[in-house]
Amino acid sequence: MGIKKKIKKELIGTSDYPSNKIFTISNFITFTRLILTLVFLYLFVTDNNRVIAIVIYAVAASTDWMDGQIARMTKTVSWLGKVMDPICDRALLFTGVLGLVVRGELPIWVCVLIIGRDIYLGIGTLIVRHYHRRPIDVVFPGKIATALLMTGFSLMLLGFPVIDGLHLLSSTLTAFPGLNGSSVPLGIFFVYGGVIFSMLTAVIYSIKGGVAIKQALAHPEDEDIDFLNPEIED
Repeated sequence: MGIKKKIKKELIGTSDYPSNKIFTISNFITFTRLILTLVFLYLFVTDNNRVIAIVIYAVAASTDWMDGQIARMTKTVSWLGKVMDPICDRALLFTGVLGLVVRGELPIWVCVLIIGRDIYLGIGTLIVRHYHRRPIDVVFPGKIATALLMTGFSLMLLGFPVIDGLHLLSSTLTAFPGLNGSSVPLGIFFVYGGVIFSMLTAVIYSIKGGVAIKQALAHPEDEDIDFLNPEIED
């Protein structure tokens, strides 16, 4: 049995000391995002109503910022929320990426990089958890990546505004629309920015994971602390 860490009552529910609560407003918003993602996917794939699908996607994307802010302001940060939030984010991103790739509106390399990055981080998480029990917190560049990608995908799904390309690359490089001078929806540039921050986030998580494993090996006694069920002090 793990050693219970003593935590002051007023600290429970903060980012450093999440609670074990399930039914919180922020968790409800997070689960709502997952439901909206499934609704969007159905409407977009079946082509029932693209406009409504886009609106639902945009609403779901906006809740990513909302649930975290509410959890921190009301001190209702929970372990469930910390686990479900990135899962729901990934689900929303994947549906947007796959839908656009299937329609031929997004370069396939973007899909490969984003999904490949998440597979890499997923495997890395399993390795880190073998040594270090406490999950690694979400980093700020990861939030920026998510915001850029969701904004970009929302604009690309909408299909406008269409702007002239930047002519940074040769026009023969069709895998880089917008950068090769071709006219594209504005959203593609947000997506490019999101891909850059996604790769940066992967590097940061790799470093943090390596540090966590090193600390766990150096101080294995710290891994016996039951951070999920702390002893609360009044």
